[in-house]
Amino acid sequence: MGNVRSLLHWRSLRWKIALLVAVACGAIALTVGLLVHRSTYERSVNDGAAKAYSVLDTALGSTDPDDASGLVHDPAQMPPELVREARAHGQAHVFDESNQYRPEMWASRRLPDGQLVAVSVDMTPDQLSRAALDRHMWKYSLLVLAVVVSLSALAAELPNRRLRQVARTARRIETGDLDARTRMRGRTGDEIAEISGTVDSMADSLRDRVLSEQRFTADVAHELRTPLMGLVTSAELLPESEATDLVRDRVRVLRTLVEDLLEISRLDAGVEHAELRPVDLAEAVRESLARTGLEARLTVDNAPVVAETDPRRLDRILANLVINAHRHGSAPVEVTIEGTTIVVRDHGPGFPDSLLTEGPQRFRTGTAERGRGHGLGLTVATGQAHVIGASLGFSNAAEGGAVATLRLPSTDATHTRGDAADMRRNA
Repeated sequence: MGNVRSLLHWRSLRWKIALLVAVACGAIALTVGLLVHRSTYERSVNDGAAKAYSVLDTALGSTDPDDASGLVHDPAQMPPELVREARAHGQAHVFDESNQYRPEMWASRRLPDGQLVAVSVDMTPDQLSRAALDRHMWKYSLLVLAVVVSLSALAAELPNRRLRQVARTARRIETGDLDARTRMRGRTGDEIAEISGTVDSMADSLRDRVLSEQRFTADVAHELRTPLMGLVTSAELLPESEATDLVRDRVRVLRTLVEDLLEISRLDAGVEHAELRPVDLAEAVRESLARTGLEARLTVDNAPVVAETDPRRLDRILANLVINAHRHGSAPVEVTIEGTTIVVRDHGPGFPDSLLTEGPQRFRTGTAERGRGHGLGLTVATGQAHVIGASLGFSNAAEGGAVATLRLPSTDATHTRGDAADMRRNA
């Protein structure tokens, strides 16, 4: 269905080429048709004039009354233009098309006594021949035009297909697939091959730059980790005071930042692998919320299920979502479980439009209404969701507030809370 839709899309390059060919062929056919029509008309007029003069000479030189019966002596019965030309030049001919069903060629001559005589020749056969020629020219021009346009549309499919491949590759690169390549080759002077080569070169350069930035981030995080551990230990040895609390708080923030950077570098490198096992989803979420130390209202909409997931990574995702909701949103923070879907919602100003359209971006601070931050929490949560095969979406509630929806992969069989309890007892 999509191929048919693209085939019929009138703005496609295929139909633009076909339209250009149609206009060019139509212009050529019209020009040739007009030239042939004009040439045929002039030849018909010349032949008719010669025939009319021949009939006039025969009538004037013959003694047979039948030959002279076609002579017209009354100027009132002659075309006015013929009369004027004959009196001025001695003889003249005029093609009279006043009667479209019976055109005539007139030839006139002034006699020595000043009298005008003229004859007319029926030009209907010539008119019918010209009309038939015009019809055949239009008919076969349209037939050839239809064939040429169809062939040009088919011929345009090959470059159109190559351009679509370049566009698909560019869209894959846009969505983050930096390994996508057109791998299209062509001869020198092939513009499409040059475009595809440019796209491949751009993708290579972009991938190298991203990898370089990822390596730099990982190196910086690893280099900071050792002195940071010493700083954490030193902060714990400081005497209790208000200044010490401030230092410890800043050290904890710095430690969280470095841990996030290390985690993102591992996610970027693709070395993270989920260790899936059956988990009582409601119990796991409840324990994760308790570990954050932050207030959140948990609601289970149906019988709790057992999900096949990595509990450590699930805990990391939920912790980041709840912390982000408290830090950048407003209470109350609500966590709802429905089947294998977990929804975390706050009642703040909501997510910024850039996050809703582009997703979480590292080191993007967001809007002033939601506060400032380094943007790593949601990035880590999105990466960990990908590792465990879940999807993490972001939206804003109609009545206000940010909504993060985590959808864990569904399993073929679900277990009730009693099954989960039996599983824990057997363990």
